[in-house]
Amino acid sequence: MAKLHIHGVHAPGFILFFVSLQYPLLLLALSSAYTTQTSYFINCGSRESQNYSNRSFVGDTGSDSISFTKQGTSAQSSSQFSSVSPIYDTARIFRNPSSQYVLDVINKGTHIVRLHFFPFASKGNLSEAVFNVSVKGLTLLSNFQIPSRTNSPVVEEFLLSINSNKFILYFSPQGSSFAFINALEVLLVPHGVVPDSAPRVGISGKNSSNYSGIPSQVLRTVYRINVGGNEVTPVDDSFLRSWDPDDNYIYLPNAAKNTTSYVGNLNYQYGLDRYLASEQVYRSAKVMDKSAWGLYPNTTWNFKVSANARHLVRAHFCEIIGLSLNTVHFNLYIYENFTEPIDPYGINGIQRPPAPFHYDYVIQPGSSGLVNISIGLLNANATTEQLAYLNGLEIMEIIGSWNSRFVPSGGDNQNKHIGLIIGLVSGSIVFLCIFVSAAIFIRKHRKPKRTEISVWSPLPALGRGNSYCKLTEQSTHGSIVPNFHLGLKIPLPEIHFATNNFDPKLLIGKGGFGNVYRGTLRDGTKVAVKRSELGSGQGFLEFQTEITILSKIRHCHLVSLIGYCAEQSEMILVFEFMEKGSLRDHLYNSDFPYLPWKQRLEICIGAAQGLDYLHRGAAGGIIHRDIKSTNILLDENYVAKVADFGLSKSGPLDQSQTHVTTGVKGTFGYLDPEYFKTLQLTKKSDVYSFGVVLLEVLCARPAIDPSLPREQANLADWGIMCIQKGTIEQIVDPVLAGEINPNSLRKYGEVAEKCLQEEDEERPSMGDVLWDLEYALQLQQTTVKREMYDDSTTDGSSILTLSTMRKLPSLSEDAVEEDGVAAKGEDSSMMSTSGVFYQMKRDEAR
Repeated sequence: MAKLHIHGVHAPGFILFFVSLQYPLLLLALSSAYTTQTSYFINCGSRESQNYSNRSFVGDTGSDSISFTKQGTSAQSSSQFSSVSPIYDTARIFRNPSSQYVLDVINKGTHIVRLHFFPFASKGNLSEAVFNVSVKGLTLLSNFQIPSRTNSPVVEEFLLSINSNKFILYFSPQGSSFAFINALEVLLVPHGVVPDSAPRVGISGKNSSNYSGIPSQVLRTVYRINVGGNEVTPVDDSFLRSWDPDDNYIYLPNAAKNTTSYVGNLNYQYGLDRYLASEQVYRSAKVMDKSAWGLYPNTTWNFKVSANARHLVRAHFCEIIGLSLNTVHFNLYIYENFTEPIDPYGINGIQRPPAPFHYDYVIQPGSSGLVNISIGLLNANATTEQLAYLNGLEIMEIIGSWNSRFVPSGGDNQNKHIGLIIGLVSGSIVFLCIFVSAAIFIRKHRKPKRTEISVWSPLPALGRGNSYCKLTEQSTHGSIVPNFHLGLKIPLPEIHFATNNFDPKLLIGKGGFGNVYRGTLRDGTKVAVKRSELGSGQGFLEFQTEITILSKIRHCHLVSLIGYCAEQSEMILVFEFMEKGSLRDHLYNSDFPYLPWKQRLEICIGAAQGLDYLHRGAAGGIIHRDIKSTNILLDENYVAKVADFGLSKSGPLDQSQTHVTTGVKGTFGYLDPEYFKTLQLTKKSDVYSFGVVLLEVLCARPAIDPSLPREQANLADWGIMCIQKGTIEQIVDPVLAGEINPNSLRKYGEVAEKCLQEEDEERPSMGDVLWDLEYALQLQQTTVKREMYDDSTTDGSSILTLSTMRKLPSLSEDAVEEDGVAAKGEDSSMMSTSGVFYQMKRDEAR
């Protein structure tokens, strides 16, 4: 039975949690002859030992050979059976600020350390844990947190040199949070697995000197790829490593093809070679496709890594595809500016293939955070016998050096160290006070600096998370970024980084412009990336229009443009990410829970505010031209934001001005019939489209449904008919039955009917629509239940009394201003009531 000792020391202000593991060597059933000298496999928070992937994980509690005084608590999964492995059914929970595992080290040298995390369902939510994991003097994981939707374990792997008798792993909860771990592995690897030095390669090419002292650094595994093959599990690897397929990282899949698995013997040249990668990695490869040489001269793999951090890159090769001896020669490229000729026979002295070999490099990617690795032919006039291949890739971040010789004190010396720690803490507090005082003094006396926007600095999303926002976020006098062509430009490599090279798994939608991907910028900002495609219904004019318009406007009910990219024939737009998708997604044909009536009203009000701003407050006035439920998006708080401005028209707008177009643009079912007949586009065209959306929200059905009877197929026609007949309650979404205040429903129906008038002069302005929708919301919220056909002025008296209106300033058409945005071109009658209503909302906000 493996022995495990847990010791603890209590000191004022902190608790030290020690777990000392001392037990005989575990003989691993590995696929190779190598047996690890030091190996720890710990099933954290458990009394039981569990077998997993050819190793036995020993429980860290509950054995006669285990003693402890103070320790972290254990957690048990609420599920009866784990979908992954029993080692993920338990966890050790740490709530103290300086919790530790302490392991006895039998053999010194380079070790692999693996930390297993899986936030299973339990009494507490493990996905809420935020913590650091560190060794003496170096943080391995900072502010680490596992996403709640993780369906598989997260394994963090490090390679580090241990040159003391003890190895201490610190778990530090952040703030009021906690730390946890499901399983822990520590195993010794042979000398030479980590190279002493390697050539330096940057974006501009190879440096003259090598990077030395790599074994003294801590390496964090970022990628381990079986190029051209399937996933390799720990059972088939000497050091119990996992290798992922390369499908998600290859740039042009058609440029190469996978080889069939090689079943013969591998001729290792050196004893260490058989441990550097799994045999499965060397038995498969990605080979450049001869038929694609003319189109794809290189085969490239792209990887996202930490920006400006050094990484050890190891490329694995094994000659399993040669037609005859000395026929395979090719180039390995890094960033296209560094070339390594690959000659398996001349350089490596291989006499009898297939023989595995590898190349190591230390790469610094710069601010792009991208690593590009390619293989290609030696020359353009390639013969049929010239081939290029790659078997495997490893990328490990060099995160720094640490004090591996630190040995914790014990027994009689513990009190001395406690006193030392208290002294250090006291000294740190004094130093902190001096530092804070100096910082305050400097802050008071320094001159303010003007903030400059970087070449691709993303603009902040200005949503406030409520249904009302001030319009001072963008005036009518220009763009928030004067030279938006520079301020909003994002380099293509950054787009690849954010979308993982347009990973199909991140595809969240498809429209007339092209595909839409979910992405994450380097600062953690979630974005939606719209990428045009050849043959799409929209093109450069729409691309240019959206950039031009969105660079001029900023409003909490309009989706914010973060940036754009126009490189290498790409047209890409980057927007703030809307967590809840489109309004249509929540109305019909989806698995989303239904929206309550009050929330639907708030969403309509938010969208109306955005449109009203476009018509009256935006620079010169803007007609959206494609209002529909799929272009009204919802953020994580269900705040509505109008999106997709590719068809918009901008310019001075008032009641008498129109845009005469050469072709009707928009979406069938939402098109203004007068615009369709006359080709004269006005802002009332948006009002008509918004009226269709209002009916969609009420009825939860599409604008056009050819499967329905003829009189019901067009939602606008059917809705107006039911409203005029007084049967509006018959078309309400069935899930809203009994939920809508009848007076709110009546007012809402009136608004929709006005919006859908044939003649644009008979339709209200968006300001009127907004006022009426707010009024419908107030009717819904009133506690007084009235009959269906009570007089609306009586009904509204409890909300907006005459005495209240008299207390507000008199507002004329010329005097009304929305927080610095002049409201032009509205009827004076509308402006008086609308202005009063807005003033009330501002007063409420205060």
